[in-house]
Amino acid sequence: MKLIDLSVPISPRIQEPLPAKIEYSSHEAGAQQAAAILGLNQNDFPEGKAWATETVTLNTHAGTHVDAPWHYWPTSEGKQARTIDEMPLEWFYSDGVLLDFSAKPPGYEITTEDLQAELTRIGYTLKPYDIVLIRSDADKRLYHEHYAYLHAGVSAEATVWLLDQGIKVVGTDGWGWDIPLNLQADAYKKEPQEGVLWAAHYVGKDREYCQIEKLANLDQIPVPFGFKVSCFPIKVEKASAGWSRPVAIIES
Repeated sequence: MKLIDLSVPISPRIQEPLPAKIEYSSHEAGAQQAAAILGLNQNDFPEGKAWATETVTLNTHAGTHVDAPWHYWPTSEGKQARTIDEMPLEWFYSDGVLLDFSAKPPGYEITTEDLQAELTRIGYTLKPYDIVLIRSDADKRLYHEHYAYLHAGVSAEATVWLLDQGIKVVGTDGWGWDIPLNLQADAYKKEPQEGVLWAAHYVGKDREYCQIEKLANLDQIPVPFGFKVSCFPIKVEKASAGWSRPVAIIES
């Protein structure tokens, strides 16, 4: 069995709209904390050292994460949208399908026809509960100052088509599922109308689904299908997303 890590690190070095902050506490500071809690002295611990810890300030959409329906809109399919802690675990372990759009330029909007052509190329027909991964190689520019704007996105129409095939979880190695936010804003300023801003996300108003954002290493998956994906989200109470460490599992 081969396991491929599909996540990016939680790191303040990633320049994105929702950056992480990490405060590192040393072993010496841990001994001071422990001593204060237990009524001891720091030097009671070997060499004055105890636990090392970190305090992380992190938006649920920073790093590799799974969006819940609540992220898209307050309701989905006519009911209150579910939060990440309410989603069925069965959605997050299934057969994976890798669709390669790494040749498309940043900002390209992937259409239904693009999806169908790529599926024809790899010789695969989608089935319900497949986890569809979109490769644009944006993770190769993870530490670029404009990282959030350097991925190919998926159109609302193409998202609906995927859901029509019975797909519940999709994923991208881009910062977001839609085309980059700056391009959405530019298009809206030219022609202010519905269906321009966050269009693919808003599909979640009518169709319940989850999407994984900020995947990595999709280029390391050696086959376009015939592998499993595990992408269980962290159980954050009543949250619009949960961090995840997705893994591609290839049986030898």
